[in-house]
Amino acid sequence: MANIEKILLPDVGDFDEIEVIEVIISVGDEIEKDDSIITLESDKATMEIPASISGKIKSISVNVGDRISEGTVIAEVEVSESAAEESAAPEQPVETSVEQPVAEKPAPQTVVASAPESPKSAPNPPPVPASDNDSNKVVAHASPSVRKFARELGVDITRVTGTASKGRILKEDVQNYVKSSLASPVAAPAASASGIQLSDAPVVDFSKFGDIETKALSRIKKISGAHLHRSWVSVPHVTQFDESDITELEAFRKSLAKEAEKKGVRLTPLVFIMKAVVAALQQFPEFNASLDASGDNLILKKYFHIGVAVDTPNGLMVPVIRDVDKKGIYELSAELAETAGKAREGKLMPKDLQGGCFSISSLGGIGGTQFTPIVNAPEVAILGVARARMQPVYQDDGSFKPALMLPLALSYDHRVIDGAQGARFTNYLSQVISDMRRVLL
Repeated sequence: MANIEKILLPDVGDFDEIEVIEVIISVGDEIEKDDSIITLESDKATMEIPASISGKIKSISVNVGDRISEGTVIAEVEVSESAAEESAAPEQPVETSVEQPVAEKPAPQTVVASAPESPKSAPNPPPVPASDNDSNKVVAHASPSVRKFARELGVDITRVTGTASKGRILKEDVQNYVKSSLASPVAAPAASASGIQLSDAPVVDFSKFGDIETKALSRIKKISGAHLHRSWVSVPHVTQFDESDITELEAFRKSLAKEAEKKGVRLTPLVFIMKAVVAALQQFPEFNASLDASGDNLILKKYFHIGVAVDTPNGLMVPVIRDVDKKGIYELSAELAETAGKAREGKLMPKDLQGGCFSISSLGGIGGTQFTPIVNAPEVAILGVARARMQPVYQDDGSFKPALMLPLALSYDHRVIDGAQGARFTNYLSQVISDMRRVLL
């Protein structure tokens, strides 16, 4: 036989009325004594209120936003006779711990115990999301500090599996849930980096406005498009602009034209830029790196494999030229020409597209003044090169002289590289390109 008993708000300290900010339970829930049922918050404290008895929730008397005080009925619970007899016995005073908004030490977890805790049980299975009207809605047991931490990360606390006693959720459980979600190969529905859900693009019948033709994207564009979108959403991009005087470099390159022709290669500015990039990566190793899966560590690479964007009939591809630091200008020219030819003919192998440390996208042969390249994750930076132009450059003596200026655009992952580092990198790179003798330093 079952009895109906009320759970009342106990003495919560020096508060006349305190606001309900969360109702953890739902009608139909089976609760155990000391399970959290609601969360209260004042301007100075946050606390969870535990159940004083075990049983099945028959009704809930409070809602989010209500202001309640000691003795207010929170819920009615159906309890067995044995449980009712136990609840009639004198209980120890309820203890509640509060979370201060700013504290030198972490606030203690809310622990409510009128009886000793049972031995640790096995972690609960992952909760199943439920609607507000679902009688089997999952109840998440976590301290106010953990709930606040989850809210700051945009995590639905009911989706986190607790590993502490009685399935209670710890801060580490929330962190592990986030890491697991980021590493999952199955992406969640489109969302912004801030966690705000993005609605699907509206379906528009363009034929209403005139004649149309539908053309399927190439396989390469479909693959690269998904990769670029993922990189753009997950990597906080910053682009640093600079320019380099390549007047002397261009004169040097042209002076080698006949020698290159005898070797059966054609020297382009790109191979010199590749060598200059390696020099800059050696000077600034954080640019020759990748974040590990946890996002807590930086993997510094001791090799220099440079990805070079190639325009093909089917879309952009970024084959990788390996060990650029160990190869000369002529060798790089021959390999770059061969690799670009394979890309345009669709003969690249998967290994030809893997292992890059840093990418270069050069549009100098097409035109343009500047652009903002997208980081080729898991790399942390990419260099964009536009078309060089003759410009008047101011001299120390007050005169101007014509100079061939090369626009540079460095996009980087702001989690790894800050603006000062970006500026130093482009400044150093500009100097090396302007005077390739610096590569020997």
